[in-house]
Amino acid sequence: MDHGLDAEQPSLFSNTPGRDSELEAVAKLILDEDPEGRRFAATVRRSIDMLLDGQHTGRFRWDQLYKTEKAHLGTLIEINLQREFGFGDGERMDYRIAGVDVDCKFSQTRGGWMIPPEAHGELLLVVWANDNDSAWCAGLVRADPGVLNSGGNRDAKRTLSATGRKAVRWLFDDAPLQDNMLLRLSPDDVAAVFRHQSGQRRIDELFIRAQRRRISRTVVATVAMQEDYMKRVRYNGGSRSRLQPRGIVILGHYSSHGAVAQQLGLPVPLSGELVSVRLARLRPHHGDAPWVKLSGEQWTQALPDDPEEFVPKLPEI
Repeated sequence: MDHGLDAEQPSLFSNTPGRDSELEAVAKLILDEDPEGRRFAATVRRSIDMLLDGQHTGRFRWDQLYKTEKAHLGTLIEINLQREFGFGDGERMDYRIAGVDVDCKFSQTRGGWMIPPEAHGELLLVVWANDNDSAWCAGLVRADPGVLNSGGNRDAKRTLSATGRKAVRWLFDDAPLQDNMLLRLSPDDVAAVFRHQSGQRRIDELFIRAQRRRISRTVVATVAMQEDYMKRVRYNGGSRSRLQPRGIVILGHYSSHGAVAQQLGLPVPLSGELVSVRLARLRPHHGDAPWVKLSGEQWTQALPDDPEEFVPKLPEI
């Protein structure tokens, strides 16, 4: 898939007064490739996770990064988008998309994209993401002088004016970013997870304290800080077997596990995700709570006062 090749501009956009035909052609190609923004969102998520490098550092918050590392996120997003979509190299700018040179700009502040003199008049792909808000956006704008602020920094880089920000043709606006679940835990819960020296015990604590939440593999890797981090989840010595006596099951992205999640009214794990929950045998005090059959018995989500009891293995994957 080579989007660097010059492509014939769609006639729909070619002679419309007041419309930037190149911008619309680039927008059409990206939206045709990724109509719901899933690939784009996954690329942004992957870029942030690469920078945090949680598996080797245990970091999961933006403020844990050095200033020089934060400045590198734009480069990672630029490179990873090119890999994901197969954009060609631009003649003057970063990419060649639908026969058009496009410069990729990322900012940690929405609207704060820094535009150098060489990009004036060029088409920009502007990207913003915020891990705390689990949100991101991407749009296209032509960096004409009329949409730029007059002042610049010492490198003569300028930002979009209020008019320029309104001129952005949003491809994806305030779209959801895969949740960094560790940011949703209370400080006490985070401290309880990371107080353990053992990676296995940290993983056990994670599944105890983050029940009924989608937990990504990246979060598991960050907590385990080990190479074979998924081994810490499995039966035969991992958290699935270690937490059975406490009634906790860990659902993965398998059809049989998804069916269990649906029956119990839990979030269904998506690709690369896990969901833990404590179960109890269904009893009269549970009323009409949803339940699932495991090893011939009915199990439901445990109430706080339900005693811990050994839960059977989940259905075969």
